[in-house]
Amino acid sequence: MTASSAPTSMPTTGLSALLERLRDLLGDNAVLTGTDVTNREVDWLSKAPCHAAAILRPATPHQVQEIMRLCHAARQPVVTHGGLTGLVHGAEAQPEELVISLERLNAIEHLDPVAGTIQVQAGVPLQRVQEAAAAADMQFPVDLGARGSCTIGGNIATNAGGNRVIRFGMMRQQVIGLEAVLANGELISSMSPMLKNNAGYDLKQLFIGSEGTLGIVTRAVLRLQPALTDTRTALVACPSFDAVTTLLTRLRHQLGGSLSAFEVMWQSHFALIAEHSGRHTPPLATSAPYYALVESLSADSDRHQSLFERAMEDAFAQGLVEDAVIAQSGTQRESLWAIRDDIEGIVEALSPLMAFDVSLPIEHMQDYVSGVETELRSRWPEARLVVFGHLGDGNLHLSVSISENTQATRHEVEHCLYQPLAALNGSISAEHGIGLEKRDWLPISRSPAELALMTTLKQALDPHGLLNRDKVLRWPQSGGESITPSTPQYSEKT
Repeated sequence: MTASSAPTSMPTTGLSALLERLRDLLGDNAVLTGTDVTNREVDWLSKAPCHAAAILRPATPHQVQEIMRLCHAARQPVVTHGGLTGLVHGAEAQPEELVISLERLNAIEHLDPVAGTIQVQAGVPLQRVQEAAAAADMQFPVDLGARGSCTIGGNIATNAGGNRVIRFGMMRQQVIGLEAVLANGELISSMSPMLKNNAGYDLKQLFIGSEGTLGIVTRAVLRLQPALTDTRTALVACPSFDAVTTLLTRLRHQLGGSLSAFEVMWQSHFALIAEHSGRHTPPLATSAPYYALVESLSADSDRHQSLFERAMEDAFAQGLVEDAVIAQSGTQRESLWAIRDDIEGIVEALSPLMAFDVSLPIEHMQDYVSGVETELRSRWPEARLVVFGHLGDGNLHLSVSISENTQATRHEVEHCLYQPLAALNGSISAEHGIGLEKRDWLPISRSPAELALMTTLKQALDPHGLLNRDKVLRWPQSGGESITPSTPQYSEKT
């Protein structure tokens, strides 16, 4: 990259002129400035206000195109906003940047129950897609605690996971077709509704999980599944981690593929939320070292109930479970899930909170968590560690609380959690993405060759670094440099 092509911020007069053109394009109500910007939060956990120069609210994919054409000509950087439920500062915007909020691109355009597809705009909340599918006797299987707020575009941009990955896969597995606007305003439409389409490169994969750095997702064709009306849910207490993993293996076989969730809570999480928080009534005693929330979905109620109950009885007989409660109603099921999903309870109890999202082979999880806890307490004796996760797909969520709430301390804690993953071929991000928060740790999970290819893709699709600049990959601040992540002092992935 030459010095002459290095991005610079637009002069105030140039930005003012650009905003006037954008008002002409979108209308006054679709260009927010001043307190209408700062009153919006960009991170639900930190409650940080938006600092962008303006927020643009296009109502159609065509308007997104026109915005990017103008911004490309002016070399104006932008940040895309969806439901703002992210946890890695991917929606943060600098004062010289513009935000493109897709909140008005919220139409469900078409549902085809025969093909099992639904076509939606990027700003549609996940819950609305789930409800539309249910009305057609179908289901959209991706499910997150933030379902009412998170949007399909954000789910795609971050390749969201959630509670049912063990059965249905990540968001990537649900996307059949996709439309995205490039940095120069060009529309790339891969909106074919066909499940089988091997006509050249599968371009939609470039944008899934790219966190808005390669293009702005505007529409998608999603895959639906038949509705599974019978849900069986149990919360079980396990005497050891070996019992947890053996239970997972047996249930996968015994339930014949109907196992849809296998969420594990370490005692640190279960006791804190179910009992000490005062926010729930404990369904089981809180003294066991591990708890598993098991859920199975089927269309055959009688057979499914019998199968599920036999599996639970077998778990007791094998000594894998020492106590259990099986939900007998939808209300009971929701109360069990509420313990697993009570992130607000964790935030209240552990503030100031540092939240982490990692993945690693299941066989190493127990040693990893023990090692992290030992390391944290050797440095900060008052440290608290709370652990739960989607164990069936190798994903752990770790919450850390330390009285020293500084950036330097945060970096030390990150080192404690991320460094051990290098030797395990683990990932610093299982489902939350990279954003700004994890960018400088990316070499732990990606090789130099992978990082170089990511850089090549970014340079090819966004040569001026206009889309979500500095997210995932660090953008050069001066001429003559390449786009490369900064490299802290730690080992690369082995």
